[in-house]
Amino acid sequence: MSKFSGLGGRLHSGETSIDFIGKRRRWYALSGLLIIASIAALSLQGLHLGIEFKGGASYTVTKAGSTVAQAESALTAAGITGENIVQLVGNDKVRIQTGSLANDKSNALQDSLASTFGVSVDSIDTQIIGPSWGKEITRKALYGLIGFIAVVMLYLAMAFEPKMAVAAIVAVIHDVFITVGIYALVGFDVTPATVIGFLTILGYSLYDTVVVFDKVRENTRSVTATSKMTYSQAANLAVNQTLVRSANTSIMALLPVGSILFVGAGLLGAGTLKDLSLALFIGLATGAYSSIFIATPLLAVMREREPAMQALAKRVNARGGSPVLATTGAPLSDGGSEKRGPRNQPKRKGRK
Repeated sequence: MSKFSGLGGRLHSGETSIDFIGKRRRWYALSGLLIIASIAALSLQGLHLGIEFKGGASYTVTKAGSTVAQAESALTAAGITGENIVQLVGNDKVRIQTGSLANDKSNALQDSLASTFGVSVDSIDTQIIGPSWGKEITRKALYGLIGFIAVVMLYLAMAFEPKMAVAAIVAVIHDVFITVGIYALVGFDVTPATVIGFLTILGYSLYDTVVVFDKVRENTRSVTATSKMTYSQAANLAVNQTLVRSANTSIMALLPVGSILFVGAGLLGAGTLKDLSLALFIGLATGAYSSIFIATPLLAVMREREPAMQALAKRVNARGGSPVLATTGAPLSDGGSEKRGPRNQPKRKGRK
């Protein structure tokens, strides 16, 4: 722990530095591979929408010792085929989700469940969701997502600057896209709890990005006046200074979410928790990654294209530095630096 804290002090003072900006093409390539994998998963498998979005029926039987095998046998006895989902909820409930059923099929399934589990038909919690209601939920979820992004972009543009807002939103879209791709790959159902998880990770991703950007703004406030370092160098220093804080915050956030996902949903079988916990776990990890490896390098690239920042890079180089331009990735030329040679010593007169 002392070594880790010592590393944080060296990163904050600039004694030790990791070149996040200069190696941005590596991070872009990694993100590109993840996005390609997400596109492939969405194209080949697509998202498994819950009944809240596509419509269907849900039957919940409450009885201690209920098993998935009993529910599956009840479905077979009622002649219900297709993609049915059977989940254990706690220790005394089993939930069966099916597609849209006619009234006679729904009644037959309720009778079969009552006979198999030894309960009355009236004790079975039945919910029928029509396709029109599912479309309404989908529309509201999309409106909420678009409205969230618009409000956040407006706030960031007012609090920081437009280019910071653009970089932050690109990082957020990057996080959501990868999370959706992993959802398609794993095959978990997308439910309203999943949408809530998406909105939560958007907020966390923006929080981490705002922390880094606030330090970038502090380091670059007078960068053109001092001419000690380029914008990319000042931004890279800001990322190093906030690296330990971002890592600590992300780890402390991932631990409880990981407990819900792996212990609650995995070991204890609480299926209702996995929709929210998986979105949170993936989103927290990608949000911490994008704020450091995507948002800040993208901001540096956009700012280094400005004439004032290009002139700053030339002044820094003229003072003997070797800045790396974010737009090209190559060091500037020496700019006519003076050659160092031996000093001209005055001739000493010999003794006569």
